[in-house]
Amino acid sequence: MENYTYNSYMLHLEGLQVTKDTMYPAFIFLLFAYLFIIFVNVGMVVIVFFERTLHQPMYFLFCNLPFNDILGNSIMVPGLLAYVFVPPSERFISYNECVVQAFTTHMFGTTSHTIMMISLTVRLNRCRDVIENFYCDNASLFKLSCDSVFINNVYGLTFTVLLFVASLGSVLLTYAKITAVCLSSKNKALNSKALKTCSTHLCLYLLMVISGFIPIILHRFPKWSHERKIASILFHIVPGSLNPIIYGFQSTEVRKFLSNVLRSKKMSSV
Repeated sequence: MENYTYNSYMLHLEGLQVTKDTMYPAFIFLLFAYLFIIFVNVGMVVIVFFERTLHQPMYFLFCNLPFNDILGNSIMVPGLLAYVFVPPSERFISYNECVVQAFTTHMFGTTSHTIMMISLTVRLNRCRDVIENFYCDNASLFKLSCDSVFINNVYGLTFTVLLFVASLGSVLLTYAKITAVCLSSKNKALNSKALKTCSTHLCLYLLMVISGFIPIILHRFPKWSHERKIASILFHIVPGSLNPIIYGFQSTEVRKFLSNVLRSKKMSSV
């Protein structure tokens, strides 16, 4: 059969494969996960805003993480919740809305490359209307086309490799400099604080990289579609839940603030 083109305005969103027995547990899990992410991330921003001892460049930069986690999960999770109880045959999304969602989804993980990558996708004609995912991303969009997507695949994989190499290289260079300073310093308190901060950062970095690369790899294996969807959910939920907790509780200033709040509440209730 020859390839044909019909640029359908409405797309069919495949979504998660849930049964009558699993739809309620899936909905409850995703809802509580989303509410937890919003609560802990907003809470961290509020703590930094109101506690004067945290008005330092490091904590202002740290606030970028909560905003990014809230944005990324707000793009994906509410739509996923809305479609849990909708029959698969009735899950539709407009192409324009899908493109915007794909743009913002990729902005959650990266930013500067997104403009060029979406422009590569929009140029393609569409001969399919089924999004093989529960939300719109770039790989799902160019799978709608019967045109050659070789350039899209080359650009996407090349950028992913370059991003990983640049990111890993920056991390290794930073750690090398921190190690050199620690080895030349005899300040045990400074070395202990550096080790604590670095171990926290390394755990979250590895978690982000692994959870981010699994969906990218699984996109190339159609038979693992369900596993890819689960991995994509975990990429949004797990780092968004753990970032404020791990970074927050490893900070002495944040722990002191929370301790003072709890102590004042106990005294006021007596």
